[in-house]
Amino acid sequence: MNPTIYDVSRLSGVSTATISRTFSNPELVRESTRRKVFEAAEVLHYYPNAIARAMARQRTDKIAFLICKKRATILDEFYAGICEGSMREINKSDHQLVISTAEDWDIAPSTAQTKQIEGVILAGNASAGMVTEFQNQNVAVVLVNNRIPGMDLPYVVSDEYGGVRLAVEHLIDRGHRNIAMVAGRFSPYIIGERYNAFLSVTKEHGISVDGQRVKMCRPDVSSAAEAAAELLGQKDRPTAVFGANDVIAAGVLKAARRLGLRVPEDVAVVGFDDSTICTMLEPELTSVHINCRRMGELAMDRLRALLSQEDCPPATVVPAELKIRGTT
Repeated sequence: MNPTIYDVSRLSGVSTATISRTFSNPELVRESTRRKVFEAAEVLHYYPNAIARAMARQRTDKIAFLICKKRATILDEFYAGICEGSMREINKSDHQLVISTAEDWDIAPSTAQTKQIEGVILAGNASAGMVTEFQNQNVAVVLVNNRIPGMDLPYVVSDEYGGVRLAVEHLIDRGHRNIAMVAGRFSPYIIGERYNAFLSVTKEHGISVDGQRVKMCRPDVSSAAEAAAELLGQKDRPTAVFGANDVIAAGVLKAARRLGLRVPEDVAVVGFDDSTICTMLEPELTSVHINCRRMGELAMDRLRALLSQEDCPPATVVPAELKIRGTT
């Protein structure tokens, strides 16, 4: 039989009301009393009922992590890394985590109340409307890998500009001046940051990038290969190509191979995200590493701060790192 609060009361000599207060608001109980309660609870292997605690405190301690990406699954490698960081962080607390994709999460006005969440981490391309729905239900919101201009809420992002700078300057250090970019049509925030950074960094180094040196495509290997084939088939073809993410870069490598070009001797290729695909390719792909786990940890930390009404920085930027491999 599972021990009850009455068993703890008998062993500790403390009233059930004080025991309940010890677990729900320990700061209101004297240290000597807390010690008696916790020692008795440990001996009996007693754990307070989560539902009863929620009713007493009028809080559920339930947090949602939603992946906001079209046709995403919870196994998406990039967001799974962020989610892992959030899970590791939440395990240090009494909160519970609900994981879903935005497409599977019904965002009707009553949903957050029905599912009894207190806060939500929106990972990826969340819309302003989605954020507003949650805020209207008094649900704390933190964005990760996204930023919505004009909305006053905390966000955690990778240093996109710094990551692009690392990639482009690495190519320049290798002697490349004719550098192109293949960009996939995925998250508007991410592609906007990487595209603008590419133009800015190349301009800083006196490299002119015209419309013929930037190709847009769908965010898949075959579309990226088609776009890259156009670039690499030009008479004055680029000697280096920056792929806006690793999938795009894999398409560039496929196009180069089909055209009989050697990598990196004839054309160098850099990706972004440092996903597992990088070491599955031959040669292995140089890529900008994003610390997804750290982003997830910080997003959860910021959400806990909001729920506790503590100071919370509006913006958190996680540094990027370049992983140099065989394609450069």
